[in-house]
Amino acid sequence: MKISLLSAFYPYRGGIAQFSAMLYRALEKEHEVKAYTFQRQYPNFLFPGSSQYVTEDDDADPINAKRLLDTINPLSYQKTAKAINMDAPDIFISQYWMTFFGPAIGGVQKRLKNTKRMSILHNVIPHEKRFFDNYANKRFLKHSDGFVVLSDAVLDDLLSLKPDAKYLRIDHPVYNQFGEKMKVDEARTLLGLDQHKKYALFFGFIRDYKGLDLLLKAISELPEEYHLIVAGEVYGSFEKYEQIIQETKIKDRVHLFNTYISDREVTQFFSAANVCVLPYKGATQSGITAIAHHFNTPIIATDVGGLKENIIHEQTGLIVQQPDGELIAKALERYFEEGLKESYEQAIQASKMDNSWENFATKIVEFSKTI
Repeated sequence: MKISLLSAFYPYRGGIAQFSAMLYRALEKEHEVKAYTFQRQYPNFLFPGSSQYVTEDDDADPINAKRLLDTINPLSYQKTAKAINMDAPDIFISQYWMTFFGPAIGGVQKRLKNTKRMSILHNVIPHEKRFFDNYANKRFLKHSDGFVVLSDAVLDDLLSLKPDAKYLRIDHPVYNQFGEKMKVDEARTLLGLDQHKKYALFFGFIRDYKGLDLLLKAISELPEEYHLIVAGEVYGSFEKYEQIIQETKIKDRVHLFNTYISDREVTQFFSAANVCVLPYKGATQSGITAIAHHFNTPIIATDVGGLKENIIHEQTGLIVQQPDGELIAKALERYFEEGLKESYEQAIQASKMDNSWENFATKIVEFSKTI
């Protein structure tokens, strides 16, 4: 079967590019696959991070994608669609994670001929609302024939906007490109950490809805041996988090790595930590869960959006009823005091066996036959 993928690919970096590369590699084992990506993803002034592109430190998979689509140049929508139509794919698959991309990707899909147009939805209604969200979603959703959703929360959002949507609900596959877990003492030495503390990990881009402020307050309520590793690039200002650290006098217990974390560095953080914490104030699903599960790292997460769908409460992690610093602190204390790490790690290992990229790709292709 001939399949075309449109998404962020190399040389762009980040979770969506990683997801797309893994899907490409899984599909190409059985099908003829071609990849398309952006000539310009964001104008630089709209991008909140340090860089949109991979660096020498990244172990990014250099997928050979055609760079055609310029999100703010409508002339490129026709150019991209023309190139895809010339390839005559049986299936076209796009990724959708921000409403900013709605007009561009929708503009391409509108012009495609004789192909089944499928979209993998990471988000539909965004965490951080913008004035153009409704318009962008309309431009995008009406030009897809079928949707793949990775959480019940995203499915609910989809059906609220498109009640007759044809969809496949499937879990996010486990990321497996980061290699084997390191020995704990080796990872902590590399990161300059004390070997004898209790470490919680906050990993990924730092944005307001991800609740780092709640986690900092939780750490401040716990005894001195509880420490926090913060690993990820700041989107916006770090000032309010710095203020909490200073006011609660936990500077010596918070270990900041506020830069983009390359693929080759990921292993160090998940190997050094006892538990990964997702203190989100709002969410659909999180790719961090898929990374943590690769390393068999248990998760403590707030009960928002679809976070709990990939975490079995009291088996592979703990679910906190609401985004609240005190409740997060109690969950952390219980996790360590009751010694839950080993049993949760074993449960994660057992639960992830069928959640492979190959199975994910197969189910998407099978779903395409129903639309």
